[in-house]
Amino acid sequence: MLDTRFNMAPTMIGSLPHRNPKTACALVARYLTEIPAWPQLTKRTFTEDMTVQFTEGFPGIVVNEERAFIQHSPSSDAALERLYTAYLENNFSAMPVSADYAAGLYELLNTTHLRHSAIKGQIPGPLSFGIMLKDNNNQSILHDEVLLDASARFLRLKAAWEENELRRLNKNSIIFIDEPVMASYGSAFFSISKERVSELMQEVLSGISGIRGIHCCGNTDWSVLLGTDIHIISFDTYNFATSLALYTEDVKALLLCGGAIAWGIVPNTEEALQKESVSSLKDRLEEAMAPFTRHGISFKQMKEQALLTPSCGLAGLSEEYAEKVLELLLNLSNRMRGRN
Repeated sequence: MLDTRFNMAPTMIGSLPHRNPKTACALVARYLTEIPAWPQLTKRTFTEDMTVQFTEGFPGIVVNEERAFIQHSPSSDAALERLYTAYLENNFSAMPVSADYAAGLYELLNTTHLRHSAIKGQIPGPLSFGIMLKDNNNQSILHDEVLLDASARFLRLKAAWEENELRRLNKNSIIFIDEPVMASYGSAFFSISKERVSELMQEVLSGISGIRGIHCCGNTDWSVLLGTDIHIISFDTYNFATSLALYTEDVKALLLCGGAIAWGIVPNTEEALQKESVSSLKDRLEEAMAPFTRHGISFKQMKEQALLTPSCGLAGLSEEYAEKVLELLLNLSNRMRGRN
């Protein structure tokens, strides 16, 4: 069984506001010593956008300075055939992410002085990828069954490639699938069935042999995500603490099977950060945990099987405030670990 007894170690969701990958990775190395995560640098270049970052090699993809879209053509049909060949052969090396698209990943991979118990990466989920990526008619590929199926298989290969790279630094890898659009699940905007959602998620998750997590930074039907083959559920605890509390039995089942919760308790807006401290965040976190302890999960178990994270990515902050988030995160982790 994979070990998810993180004991409230701090890590992050992904993005930082920095443009310089060395500066960003130095910050990661300073504050996330146990479980560093490679930083997505969305302000550095458009190609580090959460979705665009993982589009290299996708059939028909066109990327310019402002937009990434699918251009249907005979060559895209050939690319689709190459994708399925790589998928059937499990040839993840055919679908790498280049340094131009993920400078923070490559910088972290070249940081040799890190001493850590695990290392974390992230990849967009098939639903967010499918909604955000559009064709040349501005139609989301989420509504194109051929491309939607292809995207799930494509992301499975990307996840396997990323995990293989991270394991050069540490065999204990953690990969989060980021699914922000799951906050719209069940609305008129999002009409895909629960079974289809689960099928797409499972396809991507099957490419990850180590610890697998799913992150959603909004309110959603958590039973859908908790019903997939994951080890960690990651959520915005600061803004949506009560949303997960509605699923105490599902969460209890996850923990009993050795899973964990990533508590996104440190906010990622300057306004919220100005009024919070380690003490106030500790109170807020314990309040968020209370519904689960009332349903028979011991505080000791919840603390052992937990990560602490920011509520979501930090790209929207200044570099100064991003560092403040990581400092609060580390100090909160130390405070929570000191509790008997």
